[in-house]
Amino acid sequence: MDFELTSEQQLLQDSVRRYVDKAYSFDSRMALLGAGKNGSADNWGIFAAQGWLMAALPEEYAGLGGSLLETAIIAQQLGRALVLEPYVGCAVLAAQTLAACDNTVHKARWLPQLAEGACRIALAYSEPGSRGMPETVAVRAERSGEGFTLNGTKTLVMGADGAQAFIVSAHVTGTEGVSLLWVNADSAGLVRQSLPLHDGTWVQELRLEDVKVGADALLTAEGQGLAALRQGLAHGIVALCAGLVGGMEKTLEVTAEYLKVRQQFGVPIGSFQALQHRIADMAAETELARSMLHAALASVANDSPSNRDKTLSSAKMLIGRAAKWVCAHGIQLHGGIGMTEEYLVGHYYKHAVVADLLLGSSDSHEAACAAALQAELLD
Repeated sequence: MDFELTSEQQLLQDSVRRYVDKAYSFDSRMALLGAGKNGSADNWGIFAAQGWLMAALPEEYAGLGGSLLETAIIAQQLGRALVLEPYVGCAVLAAQTLAACDNTVHKARWLPQLAEGACRIALAYSEPGSRGMPETVAVRAERSGEGFTLNGTKTLVMGADGAQAFIVSAHVTGTEGVSLLWVNADSAGLVRQSLPLHDGTWVQELRLEDVKVGADALLTAEGQGLAALRQGLAHGIVALCAGLVGGMEKTLEVTAEYLKVRQQFGVPIGSFQALQHRIADMAAETELARSMLHAALASVANDSPSNRDKTLSSAKMLIGRAAKWVCAHGIQLHGGIGMTEEYLVGHYYKHAVVADLLLGSSDSHEAACAAALQAELLD
């Protein structure tokens, strides 16, 4: 896979970078956090107007027909500013899951609205006992009349605040495998609870208590939803990892600049060899994470689903842990100021801690890699 950006991709990267540098300052982000908001409608409108929400959607559904590379470019730049708007949750994770489904009626109705920023949908697949892995599903869908009745709990639903609908994974009674069903946000029996995360963002827990949906809510054939779900998660994991790489880059830049201006014993502390070694290690870890991101992008484009999933688990594990390490060392090199809520470097560490747990933790993906390797050895 060629990672040399085309002129169009370079323009895309530059446009997102200019936006976050000029219009998404740390102070404006803190103001949104202080108000308890997951971003703003104005910012979401800008994302739509710039074409970022439609960049990787199919052209037949009002998208630009771009690839996962365009998504990664956008997510990496947004990650530099710790953007609060649910780009990964709504514009990537849910949108790409829906795009991979068979229900053309729902795709034709909702994907153009997603591309325009007129609506949001969220993917509800994670459960208290699933550790973020898609194949473990306890939510049940009972056949009732000409539709289904859903019962169970979904947790850590990204982008749920303000979503008009949810894609819910469930087991249809009497059917093997995972099914995906469309559930409107105003459905009777759907109880939504907002939960704050460590980095100031919010997710929701959904409790489905006899939620009734029609037969047309089925997005794939019964029991055949796991492939579409994994496709959406592949895009979501890459976008989340790209955002972490962007955050690592920004942490490295801010820390290097601080070492140049902070003085001790009459000289910049960046002249101390021990600190030079430390920031060199941070730079090396950031490059390793970027390389792993490139490997994930290449795997999604070229590998079989099984090999793709192994590579994505490796990427999620390595990049998640690397981001926590780099951002933690950024705090240490700043000293006391790095621990304060009013200074930006600590917020990158908080986000890295949260991102490491979303879409499957590092430990869960490490276990998945080990299980896949063991299965290969036994074949």
